[in-house]
Amino acid sequence: MFYFEEINGKKILKSSVLNGLNHFFTTRESVIKTKEPEFETIVEDNKKDICKYFGIDEKDLIHPSQTHTSNVDVARIGISSYPDTDGLILTNNVQAVFLNFADCTPVIIYDPINKIAAVAHAGWRGTAGQISAKTVKKMKNEFGSSTLNLKATIGPAISFCCYNVGEDAYRQLMVSVRNFDGLSEIRQGSIFVDLKGINKRQLIESGLKDENIDVCPYCTVCNNELFFSYRKENATTNRHSAVVKL
Repeated sequence: MFYFEEINGKKILKSSVLNGLNHFFTTRESVIKTKEPEFETIVEDNKKDICKYFGIDEKDLIHPSQTHTSNVDVARIGISSYPDTDGLILTNNVQAVFLNFADCTPVIIYDPINKIAAVAHAGWRGTAGQISAKTVKKMKNEFGSSTLNLKATIGPAISFCCYNVGEDAYRQLMVSVRNFDGLSEIRQGSIFVDLKGINKRQLIESGLKDENIDVCPYCTVCNNELFFSYRKENATTNRHSAVVKL
């Protein structure tokens, strides 16, 4: 279940499935990523608030340079540059990790036993590249995570109601899971896909329990008053973020 809290009076979104993990999704109020001059001061203030909230230095609030890949790396203390990386696993309690979204699907995965967490950026290309499954695999292979213990939340993103794609994207998404039933639909000649649902299916096919996966009901297009939408807002550079701190 998703619920709102506040940092310094500004709204953030959390998931009850990830209780025990410091995490949240920023909203339009708590934005920390922009290239638009009128938002720059707001972003800097919000970053300071978040660092104070976590009790960390600003240099330890890090993010990878997302390029719509399915590459997954591990955050390392003192390192802030992660090129061509769209998934980042956090194993230390010094840094906080954030990834940025404006329609693409945020996926947070938490191992409460080994005390590690990951954030993945699953646009259609990352989803087609199985970034959710690859993140789980890396957590298993490198840190001994058991999929039966993993908990995940799929955050605010463009939803099945609004996400139409071309035939090439559809074909690539269709083969990213073993069972594609119920994840696409033809409406008035256009192909609509459930990007959140595909990522959930990847997680389940990777071994996660259905009851350990929380899917956000908010659509970035329909709920644009809360979150940013690249499609609806004519390629806005503003982003909401998925933020994690152990």
